[in-house]
Amino acid sequence: MFNSLSKFQGSKNKKKGNIWQLFRATDFESLMYPSFTICRILALFPYQINGLNIKIFKPFYVLSTIITCVNCVCTLIIFYILNFSKDDESYYTNLPISRQLKENCYLICGCLTAVATFILSKPRMHLFQTIMQLSSKLSSETYQNLSRLIHAKDISFLVCLFVEVLIFLYHVGDLLTTFLVYNTMIVFHMDLLYTNCVFVLDACFKQVNDNLMNLVAPVTNDESHNLRRTYYNERNPLMELKALKKQHLAISNTVRKLNMIFSLQLLVTTIRTFSEITFLLFFFVMRWKIGMTVNNVNEHIYNMFLILAMTCSAIKTGLVIWSCETGKNQAADIKTTIHSVLNSTRDIQIKRELQLFSLQLMHHKNVFSTKWFNIDVTLLTAVSDRTFAFSLCM
Repeated sequence: MFNSLSKFQGSKNKKKGNIWQLFRATDFESLMYPSFTICRILALFPYQINGLNIKIFKPFYVLSTIITCVNCVCTLIIFYILNFSKDDESYYTNLPISRQLKENCYLICGCLTAVATFILSKPRMHLFQTIMQLSSKLSSETYQNLSRLIHAKDISFLVCLFVEVLIFLYHVGDLLTTFLVYNTMIVFHMDLLYTNCVFVLDACFKQVNDNLMNLVAPVTNDESHNLRRTYYNERNPLMELKALKKQHLAISNTVRKLNMIFSLQLLVTTIRTFSEITFLLFFFVMRWKIGMTVNNVNEHIYNMFLILAMTCSAIKTGLVIWSCETGKNQAADIKTTIHSVLNSTRDIQIKRELQLFSLQLMHHKNVFSTKWFNIDVTLLTAVSDRTFAFSLCM
């Protein structure tokens, strides 16, 4: 007993020690540690994690409230200067119409995302706790595979965004611009955080499908009743199937909560990304066709800024859509596996439970979406076609 207790404490300490290590995640906290750290720096993570419990940490919550209020005030000031002020010394006055449209879109989308992120802090906390409990059943190998993808993604986008911000602040370095950059970073990292949650749920769906496939051998055997007696003490396929059905229901409810909480953010992100790629592509084409110049800006640096901004936005959008498409396919594979087992087994109780599982799948589509559209490959095709068309018509 004492040996098992010491082993448990050793493994617990080992998990805590691996929190800071990249590409070696052992649980949900260590998997999301880089993303949570960046969000905490941006005052987007007013929580405290203790085991499987996540609670609101009041000092961080107060700080997040203050920063959100100051951010909204600065956004309104920039909006006034951009559209109504006639001060020739400001960067935001006397801009071309295309630049004014782009900056207005940035301001509105960034402010909406910041306010929505603050208002939905508590529902998002409960969502994180639910995902943490669901992912606690994942294997250590799955966590390591996820950490290689998630940590590499977060670090790569952080470096690209940092370079993009430095270029922008080099030419427009005032206090108001700092909050404009802050809005951009909020939108960017909330998208990455959403993608990380989708990847974890994808792994949970895959685990359910894999466990269903492992049930095929004892369930589809001709001597199912004898096998049930043999494996009664070691393995009960019927109880395992009920547990998998319950686990799938919990994951499906989590997907629904994820869609509800991040719905406004995804809508704003789609509009912002669509306008960003459209305007940046338009600016790049204008500089290539007619040699359009920007005052007080080095041409080579500005070209590099345009290319980097377009690349980051396009890759981020593609990554979000790819993760959602993968999750939808993983959920669809469960339906295929259930019908395969159902057509092979002769056990009446197993058949009845599989039919109930199939009905459950029919009531849960498990599609990652907003209120108006699904996040899948069709969205990527529509956005790319309309972006190119708008950039040529401007």
